[in-house]
Amino acid sequence: MNQVKAGTSVRIKQLAASPDLTSRLRELGFCEEQQIRVVSRHTNFICQVCNARLGISPEVAESILVEPLAELA
Repeated sequence: MNQVKAGTSVRIKQLAASPDLTSRLRELGFCEEQQIRVVSRHTNFICQVCNARLGISPEVAESILVEPLAELA
């Protein structure tokens, strides 16, 4: 997720972290196939997940593998 620009919506494809961190991310709504939006990218990432804004560190963001959402035609 470190490559995603602010304002972009993506879909989570895989969580590549330790089992404890993966479990915690899922509790927060960062689940596989979940759509999220990166709101801001400064020191930390601010993401909109399930109508809530959550902050995660760049190290955690690196463990979240995403794909871009298809543009609406």
